[in-house]
Amino acid sequence: MSDNDAKPSRRRFFAGAATVGAAAAASSVLPGLALKPTASAEPARPAPERGGGYWLSEHVQRYYQTTQL
Repeated sequence: MSDNDAKPSRRRFFAGAATVGAAAAASSVLPGLALKPTASAEPARPAPERGGGYWLSEHVQRYYQTTQL
């Protein structure tokens, strides 16, 4: 070990404070995400018999609208 590893420094202090702050922010946000139910806009469709499976869903229609000039 060198002498630099044993000395506390401002850089280590701020790195540790940033880590603790990020962990606190994550722990306060993550429980709220788990409680929200995921809503499905469209019901699940059965798989096609002969392959394929493309259908014009709402999000695809919105994409097509954004690409129009």
